[in-house]
Amino acid sequence: MKVFDEIAVFGCKATTLFLLENLNIPFKIRHLITSDPEAGQKHDVADYLDLKEIAESKGISVYRAKYYSLKNPADQEYLRSLKLDLAFVVGWQRLVPPEVLSGLSIGAFGMHGSSMNLPLGRGRSPMNWSIIEGRQAFYTNLFRYDPGVDSGDVVDTFKFQVSQRDTAETMHFKNTLAMKYLVERNIGNLVRNEFKLTAQNNLLTPTYYPKRSPEDGLIDWEQDVHVIERFIRAVTRPFGGAFTFSGSRKINIWDSQVFDLNDFGYENEPAGSVVAVFGSGKFLVKGFGGLLLVNTWDADFTPQKGMQLGNNGLTVKQFERNPLGFFDV
Repeated sequence: MKVFDEIAVFGCKATTLFLLENLNIPFKIRHLITSDPEAGQKHDVADYLDLKEIAESKGISVYRAKYYSLKNPADQEYLRSLKLDLAFVVGWQRLVPPEVLSGLSIGAFGMHGSSMNLPLGRGRSPMNWSIIEGRQAFYTNLFRYDPGVDSGDVVDTFKFQVSQRDTAETMHFKNTLAMKYLVERNIGNLVRNEFKLTAQNNLLTPTYYPKRSPEDGLIDWEQDVHVIERFIRAVTRPFGGAFTFSGSRKINIWDSQVFDLNDFGYENEPAGSVVAVFGSGKFLVKGFGGLLLVNTWDADFTPQKGMQLGNNGLTVKQFERNPLGFFDV
């Protein structure tokens, strides 16, 4: 039985590194396709890592793509020259062009998931959106890439919990563990080209989450305090963070919690006002429906009781919602 074991990984993030260091399979990862720090900065890749030195220390050949999109003819010619069988795409965050896919004897396989499962919730930042929407479960899929957006046939699926403590970071931890598990569970069939593919449900109309940008992290103090708390968890590190202003001073808020639904006598204070500062420096902000305790923020900001937090003239971006009130449209 022929084994197709010319295996590559595409990626340039901390999740890519975790896979390279922890994937337990009886086949060697031979190639890493990645990008250089300049491209990582240019494309604002959250949690970017320069993996060249680490990969080479493991005996993995490294190719830094000239263009993050892999649409450059020189990149495509080089990848074809590798005569790859399999590629696992993790921490790449770009489509893989058909010119690259056609050069793989088995295919390129990546992860995508959503709280409703595919084809619902294709598109960008589904884990961030799952926290914003208050979802409780996430289905992540190992699927074979085709030229579309998250439209490939599925090899295997893993479901995990979205807890009330999950953040953008812990969701990425869970999704990376899911990828590791699914690759390990399916690698034997993949390298022998004996795996089964399941088409996404064609009875459902696909929906797509929109892209989130760092400037979309502006806090809307007119929202319910629970919505704000979820929002802060959803965009915290490794992303740009939720932010607000005291006057013209920008403040990033990295961690918070709903303190209490009782206003403790602060019910007449305006939303977004700092109503108490504790000895530890942590502070309470009045919100609709209760009080928000801010635990972690920019180190060079000193909160003071009576401060009013706001938008400094900026407009909070309003994303389109579907008929159910969610953001995949």
